Amino acid sequence: MPLSITLQPINHNFFIFSLYKIMNINDFIVQVALPEHRVFAEEICNEMAESAKARGTGIAKRSPAYVAGKMIDGKAVIAFHNDGSWAGFCYIETWSHGQFVANSGLIVSPKFRKAGLAHAIKERIFELSRTKYPKAKIFGLTTGLAVMKINSDLGYEPVTYSELTQDEEFWKGCQSCVNFEILKSKDRKNCMCTAMLYDPATQKHDVAKKFAEELQRKPKLYERFMLMKQKLIIKKNPLLFLSLFK
Repeated sequence: MPLSITLQPINHNFFIFSLYKIMNINDFIVQVALPEHRVFAEEICNEMAESAKARGTGIAKRSPAYVAGKMIDGKAVIAFHNDGSWAGFCYIETWSHGQFVANSGLIVSPKFRKAGLAHAIKERIFELSRTKYPKAKIFGLTTGLAVMKINSDLGYEPVTYSELTQDEEFWKGCQSCVNFEILKSKDRKNCMCTAMLYDPATQKHDVAKKFAEELQRKPKLYERFMLMKQKLIIKKNPLLFLSLFK
């Protein structure tokens, strides 16, 4: 009897995943965005919204026109794969008359993640911020360990919310976050995010780096850190916290 061989169809999704898995940062171009890059604004905004939805968190929603404006003004960084595909993005916002700067809207296309691109984009936008606003304090709010690590590598350190800008326009951006009611109940003094700040006048880089290294080396320490934060926040109002899961 002749040998029967059944050919299985190729799993293209697995092939694509394997291809992207071996990518590294040399496969990308990270640059200051140009006015002609505004054609990618809608795709970037859609990916920001999808990413926030997947994480179960909220971000300050921006329109394609707003993102395009950042590109036109030279206040954004964009990344492309060598094949010309859009890969990542981040932009600069200023508050309190330029005294504070935030590197906002960091996003990496899902198919290009795990290649070190987020770190490269953050480094480039940080350099751009330091060039444009050398005396400004650069800050961010995050719940993610990966972003904490990147920020700490750049010289940010954990701070209290009182050390951030008190510009009302900035805090309005938190209204789209699922934790906004917690922020309000705490009079903007605390929330689920960790505040991080780079102050060019002090540059306490060693403290920040040690903090990030400890969290990276001991994941359970990070879990305890976030658990402690949750307990402090919901201690006075547990019903508020539970209502977020309804």
